[in-house]
Amino acid sequence: MPARAAGPVRTLRALALATHLGPTVAVTTVATLLAVAAGVPGGRAALVCAAVLAGQASIGWSNDWLDADRDRAVARADKPVVQGAVQPSVLRTAALLAALAAVVLSLALGLVPGLLLLVLVASGWAYNAGLKRTVASVVPYVTGFGALPAGVVAAAPGTPLAPWWLMAAGGALGAAAHVANVAPDLEDDLATGVRGLPHRLGARISAGLGALLLGAASLLLVLGPEGSPSAAGWVGLGLAAPAVAVAALAGTPRFRRLAFPAVMLLTVLDVVLLVLGGSAVT
Repeated sequence: MPARAAGPVRTLRALALATHLGPTVAVTTVATLLAVAAGVPGGRAALVCAAVLAGQASIGWSNDWLDADRDRAVARADKPVVQGAVQPSVLRTAALLAALAAVVLSLALGLVPGLLLLVLVASGWAYNAGLKRTVASVVPYVTGFGALPAGVVAAAPGTPLAPWWLMAAGGALGAAAHVANVAPDLEDDLATGVRGLPHRLGARISAGLGALLLGAASLLLVLGPEGSPSAAGWVGLGLAAPAVAVAALAGTPRFRRLAFPAVMLLTVLDVVLLVLGGSAVT
């Protein structure tokens, strides 16, 4: 029995990793916490969580499917498809089914929140399909993560409009995540013809830009809400300092792989503190 189960278990593990598990969990967690902060009722908040999870899974799977040959060319040992644990055809099928699920789940929330949430999914697919190779590589991150909080907030009763500072912070965090995510793979990307904005700017300039964007996003989340910043907000700014420092050092080989986890962790912490601080997001 264990021997027969090894194949399916290995495939399931590979599929989970191919979603780009860390970012997928982080983005889904952020969306769910924002739903709580926006006063989205429990059942609809769960629907937001499921819709975002399906969308993020589809983006991760489509990335590993479309990049399979390129990842093999540079021997990306961290990729399940390179390890032979899953075939590109399986990832393609999973990506398309997850995208369909994301569409159904998102639109179940209503037309406005559904379409806004799907902007993130469409942006991720557009990036994977070719925008990553252009000077506009940052655009899908800005549009997708700027639209995400708008979609989550719109899922609340009355379809409220998200405050400008929340959408601006989402866009800035998305851009910072793009720079940090690309940093460890700059050389491999260039070797396979990928020349997005960070590649054209160079490692050090990209790192500095990412740090500025990360700092700006944290300031927006703390100073954007009406009234004086809460104690949780000031704690958030304190926590932002080391993450911004790590992002700034992403231009050096030693720190490149730390920048993206730092951005993801800070994003989740910022939203947790936003919820704890009671800041109005509607």
